[in-house]
Amino acid sequence: MRLQVTARHGHVNDSVRSYAEQKLSKLDRRLHDLTLVELTLSREHNPAIADDHQAEAIVYTKGPNIVARESAPTYEAAIDRLLDKLERQVERYRDKRTHEMRRRASHHHPVAPPVVDASLQHGGEESAA
Repeated sequence: MRLQVTARHGHVNDSVRSYAEQKLSKLDRRLHDLTLVELTLSREHNPAIADDHQAEAIVYTKGPNIVARESAPTYEAAIDRLLDKLERQVERYRDKRTHEMRRRASHHHPVAPPVVDASLQHGGEESAA
């Protein structure tokens, strides 16, 4: 898994960046090595919003992209909530892919061609030679 951590409208200190990398490395077991995960951290500058720290992740998979977004009072809490959502979505994505392959295989059994009697191929009459 490749992880990109970016900050929107500002900069994120190294402790938050390392915390995000540590937490999101749990997804590494469930994703392919070349899967790209983009984590974007942003902050609302409105004092009326209690959950002003936002974390958004996009997991680029072979099928549909997996997107999750969470808000919390701190970046760490937002990342924890985001990880819970991502784990559920990635697990569901993996289950769909494995079960769909099995479902497709069970419906498409190879059918043997019908057995044709050699005597019937020449007009239905047997030759008496």
